[in-house]
Amino acid sequence: MGDKANAHPGAAGRATAADHPASVRNVVLVGHSGSGKTTLVEALALTAGAVNRAGRVEDGGTVSDYDEIEHRQQRSVQLSLVPVEWDGYKINILDTPGYADFVGELRAGLRAADAALFVVSASDGVDGSTRMVWEECAAVGMPRAIVVTHLEAARADFDEMTRTCAQAFGADDPDAVLPLYLPLHGPQGPDGHAPVTGLIGLLSQRLFDYSSGERKESEPGPEQLPLIEEARNRLIEGIIAESEDETLMDRYLGGEEIDFETLVQDLERAVARGVFFPVLAAAPAAEGARQGIGTVELLELVTGGFPTPLEREAPTVTTPDGRSRQVKACDPNGPLVAEVVKTASDPYVGRVSMVRVFSGTLRPDETVHVSGHGLADRGHEDHDVDERIGALSAPFGKQQRVLTHAIAGDLACVAKLNRAETGDTLSAKDDPLLMAPWEMPDPLLPLAIQAHSKADEDKLSQGLSRLVAEDPTMRLEQNQNTHQVVLWCLGEAHADVALERLRSRYGVQVDVIPHKVSLRETFAARSAGRGRHVKQSGGHGQYAICEIEVEPLPGGSGIEFVDKVVGGAVPRQFIPSVEKGVRAQAARGLAAGYALVDVRVTLLDGKSHSVDSSDAAFQTAGALALREAAADARIHLLEPVAEVTVLVGDEYVGAVMSDLSGRRGRVVGTEQAGGGRTLVRAEVPEIEIGRYAVDLRSLSHGTARFSRAYARHEPMPPQLAEKIREQAQDPH
Repeated sequence: MGDKANAHPGAAGRATAADHPASVRNVVLVGHSGSGKTTLVEALALTAGAVNRAGRVEDGGTVSDYDEIEHRQQRSVQLSLVPVEWDGYKINILDTPGYADFVGELRAGLRAADAALFVVSASDGVDGSTRMVWEECAAVGMPRAIVVTHLEAARADFDEMTRTCAQAFGADDPDAVLPLYLPLHGPQGPDGHAPVTGLIGLLSQRLFDYSSGERKESEPGPEQLPLIEEARNRLIEGIIAESEDETLMDRYLGGEEIDFETLVQDLERAVARGVFFPVLAAAPAAEGARQGIGTVELLELVTGGFPTPLEREAPTVTTPDGRSRQVKACDPNGPLVAEVVKTASDPYVGRVSMVRVFSGTLRPDETVHVSGHGLADRGHEDHDVDERIGALSAPFGKQQRVLTHAIAGDLACVAKLNRAETGDTLSAKDDPLLMAPWEMPDPLLPLAIQAHSKADEDKLSQGLSRLVAEDPTMRLEQNQNTHQVVLWCLGEAHADVALERLRSRYGVQVDVIPHKVSLRETFAARSAGRGRHVKQSGGHGQYAICEIEVEPLPGGSGIEFVDKVVGGAVPRQFIPSVEKGVRAQAARGLAAGYALVDVRVTLLDGKSHSVDSSDAAFQTAGALALREAAADARIHLLEPVAEVTVLVGDEYVGAVMSDLSGRRGRVVGTEQAGGGRTLVRAEVPEIEIGRYAVDLRSLSHGTARFSRAYARHEPMPPQLAEKIREQAQDPH
């Protein structure tokens, strides 16, 4: 940011612990899939001297996207931490996946970072999901900057891209989204495209030429100054408009020349406060170069303009039993408060937890308290346990470099926390504390699975529990009604990664089966039935007769059993047996194998035998009576209906409402949600929205979100109900 000519990159192969929060910067890279985040991370690591010229670490791997699944899928699927040293600062770079299915990894990165670098492709523009993340950051006041990549593309236009960014990200103030540098282009090639060879600093009016493979600074030529004058004046006005010095604008409008140092200081303060959002440029380095184009400028921005951890508000902390507790912001000498932002399993060292330290200092081999609360709905049980942590390390590709400690504001990896899960809080064992978990997206795509073999069945439970411990955006359901094991995921790619991890990491092969919704049955009208169970086969026989009446009840009533026997026709001791038989048959279903609900069963009469009647006989008679009543009645199949709320851009409202209607949905209302979006509320049968998470993303180009909640069961249309009955009778 200060256009420094000579920086001091950190040495490769070294992992040092930060000694003061002021020397730490935590930045998360955000952008759509394919925008160039991972390539940029590797270029920054190259410039900082952390990798060799091929962008590789010592073992030949890359600093990011080193997981085998990422290699196979050719995209990032998890949060990666890449710590580098630059000019006396430790910079923790958090590389996040750009694909929507892995938004949980993105949210974890936002939680761990103090500022965000939005990576946008000059050839692809800004997509809707990136805009939504920008709004999330704006809501919490997170400082942000923008870097434009893929400037080497034939149709890349940096000026046009900065205007696009101002429209997409500067809705309230377009003059707060402005470039700090302009690309410097070399001679045109045969295709007419002039490659980017360097940058022009607008504030310093200096050229930074990367064409030789080294960053060289020089004065611009007289023909270049007029080209940058308009952009420079606009940048200065934008900086002054956000200055805390209210006299600066008057001085500028009065014709006073504002000195360079004052402008840089005001720019850095405006960026750190989250009110000014600079646009920078990055391009691939020349073959064999030591520095990627624009990487020095980005590192200067991160160290000079992005806030220190000291500037982040102290987290909201309570004791495990809910009592409020005040903790000083980012105090290395304060009580230990750290949070597990990511959990991974390593085949050699076991579970590894990526931790952000918010208060205190974390040291290896100490015993800490692990608190996990508030994620029970995701299959994570509340827990409070003491654990002895293993080594502290800084990740670098597949390597883990040992750290002596991790102070407040820093990030580190912790080994051997066997009980800790993503979202858990680490604190001192004699002073246990708890941070509220961050907001997670709801997994809304069901994936029903079963073990492929008996050997897999033995390992399935443990593999699934580890999977959901690592990824709180995944929910495990053991459905008692359908008897299915269901993994709820964020999308198809998320589901594919889950299956791959089960297979490759935990050695569990599973089969995906059709997901069932919890249908139910009920009587459409009053009916009666007689259950007769009379058998004589030597010795004691079996004798039980009962007569019942069944009538429908309002939804949600369950099963009500009423005894109206008079005169002891059914002995008192056998009436509970009849009820038990009725309820057992109701649970098994009558028409299609789904549980019977919302009926009143009245026992009216019966017969018994002094010797041959028994508990078992009357249970059987009760079941037979219910089946006979069903044979003479119309049985409704009830399907679950969900309340669906869709937040969608106004341009897609019509398509969403039409799609919901095609799913037998009833739109019950719409309301404006601000920002050019509408909230659509509808009631839709659950059987119709099994893949809605995937379909809505396609329909809205990734810009819509939805939530669902069970509303009630209601009768299924006769033609659909008949089809399901036929399938139940002939499963093949």
